[in-house]
Parts: sequence; structure tokens; C-alpha cells
Amino acid sequence: MNENTYTEQKVDRRRALVQFGGVAATALGAGAWGAKELLEAEEAEAAGTGPAAVASGLVSCVLAPEMTEGPYYVEGDKVRRNITEGKTGVPLTLRLTVVNVSTCKPIKVAAVDIWHCDAGGVYSGTSVQSTEDLRFLRGIQKTDKNGLAIFRTIYPGWYTGRTVHIHLKVYLGGNTVHTGQLFFPDTLTDVVYRRSPYNQRSSRDQRNATDSIFRNGGKRSMLKLAKSGKGYVGRITMGVARS
Repeated sequence: MNENTYTEQKVDRRRALVQFGGVAATALGAGAWGAKELLEAEEAEAAGTGPAAVASGLVSCVLAPEMTEGPYYVEGDKVRRNITEGKTGVPLTLRLTVVNVSTCKPIKVAAVDIWHCDAGGVYSGTSVQSTEDLRFLRGIQKTDKNGLAIFRTIYPGWYTGRTVHIHLKVYLGGNTVHTGQLFFPDTLTDVVYRRSPYNQRSSRDQRNATDSIFRNGGKRSMLKLAKSGKGYVGRITMGVARS
């Protein structure tokens, strides 16, 4: 199904994203994450992002548009960090930070809900693809005292009519305070898709520049990616209005 047929929801409150651009595109591979890789990811983040960077003035909050929820949202996703459920692909750890857009201070116990397709372009939980009873590559995490939610997943695949992306919602006190999508640099995706299982499909039909949803704020929703072991770590900070 082509998500370009879905209109964007009206914005009923101030919301924002803070993003950190850039990518390290080097050798890729599939495999298990270990303590060493996770430690490398944490050290990479501590070097130049997070609350300390905000306090130092290195980064600041900027407003960005909401993005369409899309057709594959499912209520009641599992609260879990590892959402792979055996799906193969290049390992991806997401480090998603939620801050107050007015102050850039981290928000504790915000619920971050993500979902995306597998390497073959299939979503779980949808009758359109006969996956109603499955819940792979979906999950919720609550932010810690630093506003950080961590997910363990794989690099998303693609499907007709859309560039590569991850769907996301942020909830505070049961209310949705942000609906958005996270994007990947095309140059990195080109490298990833040369590997199995991604290379078992034909070339994707959309890139960021031709994706109608990306054109409405996608540059400010781009993950900052860094190599870690056999996979990647993606980071972004999302500024939201608490009320």
C-alpha cells in the first residue's frame, strides 16, 4: 500500500524535533549485538549529544512539522527493547531522546512507540499483508531520567512508493504529543542494500528526494548514524510540548 495516499494529520499543539545530521557509511553485516558494541554506542553518544550537549549550547531545539501516522499503526504494542523477533538484517540500535521543546531538558517516562517493515518490505499486524497475528519490528519503550529510549532492531527494508523510514509516536500521560517518521541517508541505504537479505530484491523505487512525506520536513527527522560492531547506532532528539 502506498502511504502517499494518506493525508497528514492536523497539528493540535506545538511539537518539535531536534536532529543531529551525519553518517558513517562503512562495512556492514548482520550479527548479534554484544556488550562491546553497546558500550561503543554509549561512548559515541556521550561524546557529542544528549543533555550535556544541550547545556553547553552545542545543540538547541528547533521546530519541525508533524508527519502522517500511515496505514500500519497498531494500538497496544509490546513494551520491550528488542523488537526483532528473529527478523534478519543489519543490526540497528536506536537511541531516541525526548526533551521539552521549551527548555531542552529531558522528559522522563515518555512512551516512545516505533514500527517499521522488515527487509522484504512487510509490516506485522496488518490484514493487508496477512500478518494480523504477528508483532515483529514493533515496540514501546519508556524514557529514562535522561529522556532516552533504546530499541534493538534491524535496518528497515522498503516497499513500493516510499523511501526507507521508521514510524514513531511519543505519548505523555496517555496523550500523543508527537507523530513522526525517522529517515536514513540514501548513501548509507545504498551500502546496506548490497548485503543479504536486502539484495534479494530489486532496486527500490523511491529515494528521499522523491518521497512526498520526506519533502515535508524529512531532513529534520534524519537519524544520525554511526557504525558499531557489525551494525549501526541511530540517534535523534525529539523536542515535544508537554501540554
